[in-house]
Amino acid sequence: MTAGSISSPPSSRRRPDRGRRREVVAGYVLSLPFLAVFLVFTIGPVIASFVMSFTDLRSSDVRNPLAVAFVGVENYSKLFADETFRKAAFNTAYFVVIGVPLTMGLALAVAVALDSGITRLRTFFRVGYYLPVVTSIVAVAVVWRFLLDPDSGIVNTLLGYVGIEGPSWLKSTTWAMPSIIVMSAWRNMGSLVIIFLAGLQVVPKEMHEAAAIDGAGPWARFRHITLPMLRPTLLFGGVVTMIGYLQFFEEPFVMTRGGPLDSTLSTAYYTYNQFGFGNYSYAAAMAYVLFVVIALVTALQFKWLGSKD
Repeated sequence: MTAGSISSPPSSRRRPDRGRRREVVAGYVLSLPFLAVFLVFTIGPVIASFVMSFTDLRSSDVRNPLAVAFVGVENYSKLFADETFRKAAFNTAYFVVIGVPLTMGLALAVAVALDSGITRLRTFFRVGYYLPVVTSIVAVAVVWRFLLDPDSGIVNTLLGYVGIEGPSWLKSTTWAMPSIIVMSAWRNMGSLVIIFLAGLQVVPKEMHEAAAIDGAGPWARFRHITLPMLRPTLLFGGVVTMIGYLQFFEEPFVMTRGGPLDSTLSTAYYTYNQFGFGNYSYAAAMAYVLFVVIALVTALQFKWLGSKD
């Protein structure tokens, strides 16, 4: 009895250990197909493109990869000396600095109106604002290109009714980028409206009622109650919108082809052009510069809009 009682605990401990090992092995075996696909189609290309940015790989070297030479940071140094790249970076910064606050401001105003001011047909308005988001960006850009046509577009036609001669919106170095920004803000604010509506519904109504009893007006309640409690929601919306706007490509590709005079050429569009020209390593260097910028700006947003605790 004593020997049996002493020998039973080790066997009971071994069985769970064997069961755990089997579960771990089974988990790895079942996840191997996904891991293989992930390594081949995601991690592999990322590592390859990073290594590529330090070489002189061009389209002519694809059939003879042994001819590729390691050039260090030459692509990056050439990149910052490239006047066209600097122009594209400025255009991208312009698009982000104006477009992100405009989109978030419009979305927040619409969300507040839907949450408190609009009571009838609220569902209809929610669907209407979200509809452009689920519509193809190419289709939206094509429609706006016709709307902004200087001769037969609806915008200039309506301006003509009040005696204003509209400009050539997409052919003007002054108006092309603002036109794209307005279109992007209109198209992308629907997703932020849904996000902000969810955040507004978390704000306790009792706090607004108590502040109103104390004499606080609507703007004071919005500034000191609603906005602070929306900080996490604003952070999420700002980060998502900023990342998307830093990579804007379809709008100038469809509407302006980067013109006129590169005034709407974005960093992503210029990277696409260089890849199309066969400058693979140069395009890879641009892509990683854009990645670093996105990471830095996202970190700054978390610092400014993150929790102050």
